[in-house]
Amino acid sequence: MCLCVLQYDLSASTFSPDGRVFQVEYAMKAVENSSTAIGIRCKDGVVFGVEKLVLSKLYEEGSNKRIFNIDKHVGMAVAGLLADARSLADVAREEASSFRSNYGHNIPLKHLSDRVAMYAHAYTLYSAVRPFGCSFILGSYDKDDGSQLYMVDPSGISYGYWGCAIGKAKQAAKTEIEKLQMKDMTCRELVKEVAKIIYIVHDEVKDKAFELELSWVGEVTNGRHEFVPKDIREEAEKYAKVRLQQLHSRNMDD
Repeated sequence: MCLCVLQYDLSASTFSPDGRVFQVEYAMKAVENSSTAIGIRCKDGVVFGVEKLVLSKLYEEGSNKRIFNIDKHVGMAVAGLLADARSLADVAREEASSFRSNYGHNIPLKHLSDRVAMYAHAYTLYSAVRPFGCSFILGSYDKDDGSQLYMVDPSGISYGYWGCAIGKAKQAAKTEIEKLQMKDMTCRELVKEVAKIIYIVHDEVKDKAFELELSWVGEVTNGRHEFVPKDIREEAEKYAKVRLQQLHSRNMDD
């Protein structure tokens, strides 16, 4: 790394001459090196999928989850540094709990997303702290507002989406998401497609083993964010593996 960069990357409060904040870029790089997470809206809810890499055969199945419950109607999928993501998940839970205590009803997802984004942004302003090395996707469903989906990056920017991806294979995942007619799909239909996308974008050469995490919130769960039941998850994984095999066979024929 050249000295011209080193002069400006010691603090999140310092701009480089060309307007870059290197500490924020480094945080985004941590997300880009992480396992892939996706979130997709459909007509009756939101489905999350995460490719949780298994770095050791000694790991216990189901540990170190990358999908969190934030409120009864809100779920979060994360990519990047897991400890940082857990910290922001706690912030989101506190915001949701405080809103319910003050106003007597569930926090709107846009309000929650903006509040946590402001918290993340504050950590890009001072030299005494560093930016959070994670991005996250928030999804919710209620009868009044329907399904909603937001993504927040390490700089503290919040965007609304119909479908989004974060992590090392985000571009490939976005390409697959764009092929879906998600506005016409249900959660039960979409969960198979989410599993398929995770399997398609997984790099079998660099990252051999992974555990698929799936969750949803919508009419199928009566508006509660829950992990997809084991039998439905296994059915979705079976579907994903068949479609992946078909894709490989087609590529071999070509």
